[in-house]
Amino acid sequence: MNPVVRSRPGRVLRRCLYGLIAVGLILAGFSVWNGPPYPAADPDAVAGRLKAEAQRVYDEAALPGGADGVGSRVETGSCSYRGLRGFAHIDSGRPDVRSFGLSWSVTDVPEAAARAAQARTRLRLERDGWKLVSENISDLGFRFEHPGTGDKVDVDWYEPTGTFALSTHAPCGKLPDGFSEYDWPTAAWAPR
Repeated sequence: MNPVVRSRPGRVLRRCLYGLIAVGLILAGFSVWNGPPYPAADPDAVAGRLKAEAQRVYDEAALPGGADGVGSRVETGSCSYRGLRGFAHIDSGRPDVRSFGLSWSVTDVPEAAARAAQARTRLRLERDGWKLVSENISDLGFRFEHPGTGDKVDVDWYEPTGTFALSTHAPCGKLPDGFSEYDWPTAAWAPR
């Protein structure tokens, strides 16, 4: 047998192995640099969820004074770069990734009305499978998270002003091409 012929398959296997290792290292480096990708977000669907939750809490609250001045809109927020790339962009967010939030509040709500409203909302969130994340965000408040979407609901009451406040948030998601938060009619919300 020719020793040269016998060593070629071993050399080819080694080169293939080295190539696979190099590709693996490049992919691992890319993953460490960029971090895990953000999930895709449909801004209209997210706005629909947040507005529906804002309406449910508003209905459950049954606060005195009606809906005057309670309207709001879904706002977007900044999301950071993930992975080591975040250190290179420590002072800037990703332009293609946004979080979403909607808030409303009513002032001069008596404590008894606020407690009753919060009890109704808490009971419904628990019944619907939301998980309690924290309590006492304010003088009297709590935060729940939806296990499927990651959406959060904060319901607070601030004693000094009697302000009953709702904030609902959706986690960061990658925006579709062409999305403009400034020209987004779906963002508007007012209680029915």
